[in-house]
Order: sequence, then structure tokens, then C-alpha cells
Amino acid sequence: MHLSQTELGAKLRYSAMAVSRWERGALEPTAEVYIQFGNLAGEPECWFFWERAGLRKSDIFRLAPEAPRQVLPTPLPIEIVSAGGMKKSPAKASRLFAIPVLDVNASGPSEDGDRITDFTRLPANQLIAANADWCPNPLYTSFLRVQGNSMYPLINNGDTVAIDYSQSSAGELNGKIVIASHKKRGLTIARFRKYREIELLEPENREYDPIQINNDRNWKIVGRALWWIRRAP
Repeated sequence: MHLSQTELGAKLRYSAMAVSRWERGALEPTAEVYIQFGNLAGEPECWFFWERAGLRKSDIFRLAPEAPRQVLPTPLPIEIVSAGGMKKSPAKASRLFAIPVLDVNASGPSEDGDRITDFTRLPANQLIAANADWCPNPLYTSFLRVQGNSMYPLINNGDTVAIDYSQSSAGELNGKIVIASHKKRGLTIARFRKYREIELLEPENREYDPIQINNDRNWKIVGRALWWIRRAP
């Protein structure tokens, strides 16, 4: 935008010295400042800054359902006419959704995953058709890949997992497999457990230690794992 530190600071009601500290990495902007950065940048760059503030498109549309949705990928409904060797169409056509497969990896506690929290900003490299009964919230469902063996034998390295990122409330996910995000460690897949005041991410593989997340503000539950698939060996 060709703004000097003084000009940018004036727009945000901060000093040029504060802007200088942000640029040098000596101080991180607040969430409010990141939101203002997004407002200044406009589409599509705004989401880079709003994500740093902790906002996701799915959050915006849950709070403001009347907002325009052209910025979200829309699942495509598909009707099956004949498949799997069927000689005639079924009495009732199946309702499927084309769910995007993202080039994103979630890891276990001992490895770092991709640092992505807003899946709606990513292009799909392929699509997988899924039955409507398996996708309660198709607009907020994507596939990502698992790397590592922390969820073995339940989920293997390389499996593709369907994530519903409209389900991110910790109070409703106790005992469920979730994808959580950490500012530095990226995406982690684990089972979420809550024991009184303690919240843990527990791997299925007992060779890995659980992670306590309620004492670290950098942890955030991104969504719930609905189901997963893998290629036959």
C-alpha cells in the first residue's frame, strides 16, 4: 500500500515505533491489529491476517449466516445413476457431496504438522464423493492426510481423514478424535480427553505421550475427525 511506518500507525492508531517493532519481530501485533490489517488489505489477502487473529471463515458464517458465501468452496451434490455393476438405477437416488482433498498434513505429538487453521483458503487437489449421511456439515468438511504413527493402529500413516471444522467446541468433543492446531507445532491429530480441569490430546499409540493443552493458549481445536480411508497395500 506504499505506506510509511508513521502513515500505517496513524491508520491503526498506533505509533510508528510500534509498527517498527512489529516489522522487526520484537513485538507481535494484537488480534485487534491483525483484524485491522485484514480490513486494510481487502480480499483475498485479508484472510492471511484474520487467520493470525484466530478467525476462520467457518466462524464468520456461523455467526453471520446471511454473509455472502462465494468465498467458501461449495460441495457439489451428485446423483448416482448407475455404479458398482448395478443393472438399473436405485429406487431412490443417493445424495453425495464432492468433498475437497487438501494438500495438508496432520501429525502426532512428536512431529510438526502443517501450520494451517483455515482450510477454506486452500485449493483442492482432488475430490472424493461422500454419502450425505457421512457428512452432517458438508460445507465445513474437508479431507487431509495423516503423517506419522501416533494414531496407529486406528489410523495409519498416509490415511486420508475427513474433518468437520464446524465441530470445534471442546465441551462437545470429549472422547472424540480431533484435529488441533498449535501456532508453532502446526496440526496434530489425537483423541481429545477432558479430566475435570485438564484437557489432553491423547495418541492411540501408547509409545507417544499425551499433550496437555489447556495451559497453552497456542492450542486450538480445529475440527472433529468424522471417518478415514486408506489405500489397500
